[in-house]
Amino acid sequence: MPRIPELSTEQMDPIQKGIYDDIMAGPRSSLRGPFHAWLHSPGLADPAQKLGAFCRFSSSLPKRLSELAIIVVARFWCAQFEWYAHAPMAMEAGISPDTVEAIRIKQKPALSLEDEILIYDFVTELLEQRTVSQATYDRAQVMLGDRGVVDLVGIVGYYCLVSVTLNVFDMPLPDGEQNPLSP
Repeated sequence: MPRIPELSTEQMDPIQKGIYDDIMAGPRSSLRGPFHAWLHSPGLADPAQKLGAFCRFSSSLPKRLSELAIIVVARFWCAQFEWYAHAPMAMEAGISPDTVEAIRIKQKPALSLEDEILIYDFVTELLEQRTVSQATYDRAQVMLGDRGVVDLVGIVGYYCLVSVTLNVFDMPLPDGEQNPLSP
């Protein structure tokens, strides 16, 4: 049971309803995850959902790499819903099940592709150190370019916001689903 009530469309004011309609008309077509909480603050909900749509659907990073970054963030924050939603997407995008499982159980995955190694190292270092070393930054800049590095940082930041929202408001998994992550 979430800590914050889910607003029905009848309870939404016109601004909230407009944001709801925008979300439902877009590629998501669902308010699962952080959106119910965010709708309580329309000034946050609108730019957050637009940023999320960019990070998920329009980033310069290939989906495989963005999904890898997302599950590293989800695991760092132990964000159950985020992991539940994005681990399957990561595998569908080409991340190996062994890599997903290693991240799930807090082990360093045995990666062989240079771009996946870079994403894992960059995101892990950023989350643990609150920045990245010059060497890591240089690797990212060479492999991803300036736009790719900016998009990667944006993905990490956005999914940190998603993860803390999910955790603070105790947003539930669908009925019958078990938490996939141990604390």
